[in-house]
Amino acid sequence: MLRIEGWKRVLIWAVVLGGLLLALPNGFYSRVEQSNDAEARIEAGFVSAENTEAAQAWPSYMPSGLVNLGLDLRGGAHLLAEVRLEEVYETRLEGFWPEVRDALRPERETVGTIRLQPAGGNELRVRISRPEGMARAMEVVRGLARPLQTLTGALQNDIEVASDGDILIVQLSEAEQQATDQRTMAQSLEIIRRRIDEAGTREPTIQRQGERRILIQVPGIGSAQEVKELIGKPALLTFQPVVGRTTDSTAVPGPGNELLPEQGESGIFYILERTPVVTGETLVNAQPSFDQNGNPAVDFRFNTSGARAFGEYTSANIGSPFAIVLDAEVVSAPTIQSAITGGSGQITGAFSIEESTNLAILLRAGSLPAGLDFLEERTVGPELGQDSIDAGTIACIVAFALVLVFMFLSYGLFGFFANIALIINVGLIFGLLSTLGATLTLPGIAGIVLTIGMAVDANVLIFERIREELKTAKGPARAIELGYEKALSAIIDANITTFITALILYLMGSGPVRGFAITLGLGILTSVFTAIFVTRVLVIMWFERKRPKTLEV
Repeated sequence: MLRIEGWKRVLIWAVVLGGLLLALPNGFYSRVEQSNDAEARIEAGFVSAENTEAAQAWPSYMPSGLVNLGLDLRGGAHLLAEVRLEEVYETRLEGFWPEVRDALRPERETVGTIRLQPAGGNELRVRISRPEGMARAMEVVRGLARPLQTLTGALQNDIEVASDGDILIVQLSEAEQQATDQRTMAQSLEIIRRRIDEAGTREPTIQRQGERRILIQVPGIGSAQEVKELIGKPALLTFQPVVGRTTDSTAVPGPGNELLPEQGESGIFYILERTPVVTGETLVNAQPSFDQNGNPAVDFRFNTSGARAFGEYTSANIGSPFAIVLDAEVVSAPTIQSAITGGSGQITGAFSIEESTNLAILLRAGSLPAGLDFLEERTVGPELGQDSIDAGTIACIVAFALVLVFMFLSYGLFGFFANIALIINVGLIFGLLSTLGATLTLPGIAGIVLTIGMAVDANVLIFERIREELKTAKGPARAIELGYEKALSAIIDANITTFITALILYLMGSGPVRGFAITLGLGILTSVFTAIFVTRVLVIMWFERKRPKTLEV
């Protein structure tokens, strides 16, 4: 019997209404976007009459989710960066030197004096004065190795120890290098994401490509240089003991030390102990502020471990200078007047207000574990993005109009029902995109255009099946019922195969390919829903009202 239970009708129309309601904010894009941005600023503590007025531009009881526009539609910056993984090996081995030194000190009768030698890359070189004690030195250093669980399940050590005459050589093992690479890439991705998010940009695309490259796309930003300035700085903050001060840029700092310039063009250089007292990794907060002279500065605060280490060092070194080092430049080198046990301090220097704000953002996000080389960079202007939107809109309208006309001319009133379902289908796609916070790109628009063309396939199958049933002298009600029943398996089969294709594109692709896959996959789901349920409800409601004796499909 041709009927649908009342609760099913209510559920179908509730889904349709909910989807269209979620899509509604996209029809007032600029207004809703300004309201959302103002609410975000208010939540961040920037309460003002201007922000309050902008936040009220869109009713709070209405959905406010928007389809995010991708780089090719909004304009913005595109960067491809390569992480210098070798720097991490060098830093790791430099940090390992104090452990080696402390372990070999009790063995001086056997190995003699120990001295750190210049080295680079994946090597730590230590000279011992008694080569005959090399076997014992290697045994002691091997005892510092830590076991690693590899992917194969086998245990390997994190270091390898070798010798060359009177030189003890320590290297990271291959398993440790691979583990370090994975950690470094994951940390770099997270820090870049945090830096860009703190700068207030919308829906950036930050993803790994290959073994050591990172793709960065930031819609709505003025130029690629702005992004490079924000993420390209290591922002490595350290507090290091001062050994000496000089104006000779060629001075030899000695083993375990380093020569760093003072910030600016002062011509002063500091000889510092390479191993810092504390680093920026122990910072829990950093905020722009002003010093006692009213100049821009940055206030910072350590976590418990950082505060303890800083307090212990300052307590034991009252009267001695220490250096605040940022990105291999000495920002200041004050003398410790008293123990600093509160765990907080202030960085002062020749900052502008913008520089102090950006520095606070960088310090809060943390330091990059390694430097970046930018292999590719380009900026997409907002005008080009608007041209893409206009071209995509025209494509959608033309495709929409042609499909509407074709369906109406081919199937008459039933084609009109299919057209209503098609309009609802597009609304549901945008409702789902808004709910998921998905990013719409130019290939995504192509996916919508393709969906519009495919959406009526199911209706064509149903209506053609109804025509065939009418030719067998069945009544109108029975013909409609059989048309929907017998076309169902073909509809499901065809859409499942296409959905699997979209799923594979999403899992295996990246960037624009994923954008196309998302809109195609969502379009398949909404198309099946509108074809099987919405058009059926419309046809049944019409049939119950008119009770026609014959049908013309």
